[in-house]
Amino acid sequence: MAYIYILPIETGSTYWMEPLEKSIQRAFGYPIKKISRDISLEKAFDIKRSQYNSSQILLQIIHDPPKDAAKVLGIVNTDLFIPILTFVFGEAQLKGPGSLVSLHRLNNKFYGLPENGALLTERLIKESIHELGHNFGLVHCHDPKCVMRSSTYVEDIDSKSHDLCQRCRNTFIHEKRKA
Repeated sequence: MAYIYILPIETGSTYWMEPLEKSIQRAFGYPIKKISRDISLEKAFDIKRSQYNSSQILLQIIHDPPKDAAKVLGIVNTDLFIPILTFVFGEAQLKGPGSLVSLHRLNNKFYGLPENGALLTERLIKESIHELGHNFGLVHCHDPKCVMRSSTYVEDIDSKSHDLCQRCRNTFIHEKRKA
């Protein structure tokens, strides 16, 4: 049996873990396991940008995944970037084994607003399903409510649902059958 593994990396509290697990399992139909391993965030830190290179973290996440892993999702609480963008909420390998999501810019605290654990959890769920969708071969969708819609701002995340639209769901089912 294959599992989707969730790897919290120096996140502190994980009150969001249970709703995240349930939502990912509902979205993709795979059972979930939590995993723990040593990931060096320091190796990914860019001193000039004061941010963490998400690709460098992702390489560590996918190094030697569990044999029964369908996918591995890392969760961090650091400000992520890729060289061509100012920041990213997460990163995934299209049709690859791993993805990464950061809580940092999903948290109201980043925007100077009062913390809201329920909203943070909802945003984390949406971004996690989005990034895992890329792992399963899904590309960005034009449906404004589809979870696979691209999100440039946190407000974009808030406006979409945590569900795949029918077209993306059909693509996922087709890709899953091919695997």
